[in-house]
Amino acid sequence: MADDEILKGKRILIVDDEPDVLETIEELLPHFLIDKAPSFETGAKFLNKNGYDLAIFDIMGVRGYELLRIATEKNIPVIMLTAHALSPENLIKSLKQGAHSYVPKDKLQEIGIFVKEILEEKPPGGHKPKGWFFKLRPFFDKRFGAGWREKDKEFWQDFDTEHIIGKKDLEEIM
Repeated sequence: MADDEILKGKRILIVDDEPDVLETIEELLPHFLIDKAPSFETGAKFLNKNGYDLAIFDIMGVRGYELLRIATEKNIPVIMLTAHALSPENLIKSLKQGAHSYVPKDKLQEIGIFVKEILEEKPPGGHKPKGWFFKLRPFFDKRFGAGWREKDKEFWQDFDTEHIIGKKDLEEIM
């Protein structure tokens, strides 16, 4: 990420009740200005006081969905990060409530890729990036089991239609 001058100095809020997760994300994103919050209350204060280019919220322990609501009202793109709320239902809920992506803590080492994608593709219309799901789909398929998208078929058909990845996009992702 060192050559990505456009990303330097972008402001990110991270809210997670696990201090080691806060520290790890900060280490993984060295080119960003980062505010860290260990609770909902602190995270909400930061959101109401400062402007951010992106936010990363844990779902459990910090009332992540409430933080997501506040952030989306302020047009701040959000990555939902989770270990304990890792389920197809929470993935869908996160997306329906405005998250730009949903990243399992098992993939925390790749957080820079997802942050970069959102910040590079964030035009004024609020378009949401498409590559994160393509990258994580094999993980979700393995974790949730065969046919996990069948239960919410209509949602996933709409999602796939909105997030069609062309050849050029696929080459950039790979």
